[in-house]
Amino acid sequence: MQYDPNPNANTWAMILHFSQFAGYVVPIAGFLAPIVIWQLKKDDIPSLDAHGRNVTNWLITEFLFSILCTILLFVGIGFLGFLILAVLSVIFPIIGGIKASQGEVWKYPLTIHFV
Repeated sequence: MQYDPNPNANTWAMILHFSQFAGYVVPIAGFLAPIVIWQLKKDDIPSLDAHGRNVTNWLITEFLFSILCTILLFVGIGFLGFLILAVLSVIFPIIGGIKASQGEVWKYPLTIHFV
């Protein structure tokens, strides 16, 4: 990772990861807040771009997995898929936020790369 002269870079990266939890308060905010933070701050904080891409890729992948789990409900295993997805949607942002606070960019496992 390149040096970022902004002393708040790690804090903003951590906020970006943790902003996914805003969806537990306002349903769509968990998808919108990270993308809005990324788009507003990526020019001021260059290192935030990698974090924003990782989180956005995870959000799109998570959405696609939820569609797949919905289809699998008819086969009977969709509930298990939703349970796993729910656990991962809590664990991944926490790990990403902790790593971001230490200045590391952590790529979420199982993520399809779109952006």
